[in-house]
Amino acid sequence: MTPAMEMVMAVLVMTIILFVVDWVRVDVVGLIMMIVLPLLGLVTPEQAISGLSSNAVVSIIAVIIIGAGLDKTGAMNTLSRVILRFAGNNEGRIVTCIAGTVALISGLVQNIGAAALFLPAAKRIANQTHIPPGRILMPMAFLAIIGGCLTLVGSSPLILLNDLMVVGGEHYEHFGLFSVTPIGLCLVAAGLAYFLIFGKLILPSGAVTDEDAHGPMSKLLANTYAGVGTLFEIKIPDQYKGPQSLAALRIRPLYFCSVVAIRRGKGKQRIMAPGQDEHVYAGDHLAVVGSEEHVRLLIKDLNWILLPELSHFAEDLSPNNVGIMEAIVTPRSQLRGKTLAQFGARRRFHITPLAIFHNNAIVVSGLSEIVLQAGDALLLHGQWKMFHLLKDKPDLVFTEKIKGEILRKDKATTAVFWLGLSLTMILGFHVQLSIALLTGAVGMILTKVLSVDEAYASVDWMTIFLLAGLIPLGMAFENTGTARFIATAIMNTLGTPEPLVLTLVIALLTSFFTLFASNVGATVLLVPLAMNMANQVGMDPRVAALTVALAASNTFILPTHQVNALVMRPGHFTTGDFVRAGTGMTLIYLAVMIGATALFYGL
Repeated sequence: MTPAMEMVMAVLVMTIILFVVDWVRVDVVGLIMMIVLPLLGLVTPEQAISGLSSNAVVSIIAVIIIGAGLDKTGAMNTLSRVILRFAGNNEGRIVTCIAGTVALISGLVQNIGAAALFLPAAKRIANQTHIPPGRILMPMAFLAIIGGCLTLVGSSPLILLNDLMVVGGEHYEHFGLFSVTPIGLCLVAAGLAYFLIFGKLILPSGAVTDEDAHGPMSKLLANTYAGVGTLFEIKIPDQYKGPQSLAALRIRPLYFCSVVAIRRGKGKQRIMAPGQDEHVYAGDHLAVVGSEEHVRLLIKDLNWILLPELSHFAEDLSPNNVGIMEAIVTPRSQLRGKTLAQFGARRRFHITPLAIFHNNAIVVSGLSEIVLQAGDALLLHGQWKMFHLLKDKPDLVFTEKIKGEILRKDKATTAVFWLGLSLTMILGFHVQLSIALLTGAVGMILTKVLSVDEAYASVDWMTIFLLAGLIPLGMAFENTGTARFIATAIMNTLGTPEPLVLTLVIALLTSFFTLFASNVGATVLLVPLAMNMANQVGMDPRVAALTVALAASNTFILPTHQVNALVMRPGHFTTGDFVRAGTGMTLIYLAVMIGATALFYGL
């Protein structure tokens, strides 16, 4: 072992320690690699920063921008509705739908592209169902990686496989596009079963958002307006003797609750921020903001039905679409000297007042009769898009950042067109992945689906620098001959093993290398070695080569794979989360891959 090889191994150990102990963020580890490796002479300065311009990193930037464009136009809302219509709020069904769909798409579009396109929809669904995002994003990421094994174009190692199957000048028979599909389906099924059976034990709870803990308002507002409560859905029974107006029912004066929405006609008719003259009919569903104590008293007195969760309002009143904001009346406001009824907050902006901080007291009843003055604070429930409209007016100043955004639904067709063009270039004309995806990303900017600033803001730069820093580490393994040295030493130690034992060793060796080095580099290095060893023990060299290409996707223990890095920040993951969930996935992947290979190709 040369001094250069020893230095590479020392850097690798240092990287593993930094990942595990979390002394610094993972993107800082990537930056450290860019500095340490060229200073030690293990890579050239050009190689040290080449990761920033690599095909993989540029592809990730482009596909994130494309996904942001689809999300900005509301296209991802449609996808979310389809998934939720089938899965409801059941975590297992949601995970199966999202992860299974991403896995199937990964068989045709490389896994990082499939994961990045589904990321906005997955985050919206997590927010809407109050499931910690990590419990959806980690299964999605793992199944995106596994889905790359469904066809010969799903992952880079499988794309390269046929070109590498040459030993001693002999070209071996090529695998077809769907030759790996039976093995890939077994792996996908095993991955889904793993999360369905062990998900509650291995998946992180993730960060609890303000919406999860405090309903539709932030923690700060929940503490300030503790008695206002949260959202509930009430069903009006068929026996209800109505209709009666909200004013006649006196829901706010008697129960300190606010009706913020009504759905009737089996959910087909929607009334947001209903006025006091709005009537309630049998069969209606009401969305009410109030404390649980007062809401239960309300349904008891009126013989109404409290539903265990939002059903008719699951999408309309999800945290993606609505929330509770506090706004201060400005000295220049038209509200000064007027009541809320005169301002017409419900009629003009479909916003429901919940409380007013007036004369150093919080008022929750008789709001429409209070004459407002500068400095009064209004607690308002409404759609994010309406709050965005109000913030541009001089009447109110919001005390917190407005979370939602105004969707450009008129650009949805344009966004889908650019996605379709990118996929056509990749699948139909075999244009390099980064160039095809950049075409779609730039097209969205030129057609104003996204502004340039919005495109830049959508990119998770932590992911970019993590991957860009790990790429030169893989180059150092190859430059110094460390990878070949380790592989050759292990193969020589084995002697003449049984085919099954050799297959296991090849799979383990490949899995190890792809955790830290490029999966492409590991495949290029190990396919010839594995095929030569297979010839020596009388095993089919094609099966050995296929084992390498499949095992190159067995990268779950660390966030070094592009897909794992992509979901790390939105899922609020630590390296320990990947170790905990990825260890079991790695063992199951190895067992199923070897078993399926033996079943379909023989060993």
